[in-house]
Amino acid sequence: MSAVANPATVAECLRMGAGFSQGDRNWIVEQFGTLDARLAAFHADATELEVSVKDREARGQKVTLECWIAGRQKIVTTSSEEDLRAALNDARDDLRRKLNDAKTKQEPRHNKHIREMAQPTPAPDLDADDTAGRVDAEAV
Repeated sequence: MSAVANPATVAECLRMGAGFSQGDRNWIVEQFGTLDARLAAFHADATELEVSVKDREARGQKVTLECWIAGRQKIVTTSSEEDLRAALNDARDDLRRKLNDAKTKQEPRHNKHIREMAQPTPAPDLDADDTAGRVDAEAV
């Protein structure tokens, strides 16, 4: 994997959406810190994260974590856990899984076009003239 000059981090790319204030930002960045290793493969300029919560601390709250990376489809994860911290962790873990899945889909073994181009050519068949001098094993 090539090194990225300005790797993305949660602290640099995270925006607070509905239901969260800037005062919540620091502890959410701590919760999402394990995403840094996965995000490091992408440029910070081309990566955005947004976390929001609907009906915070009420029965049926819903945490949404969205990730935009240039050149890729938007990834959205949600959690309906009743505990806010558990919901954030659930959304974070789901995003990590989806980022891993997206990465493996772009590897050559999952990309038909690249896989077909990388196939080695089969060895050429021997000419009929080259086999004329051989003796058949059953004939001996």
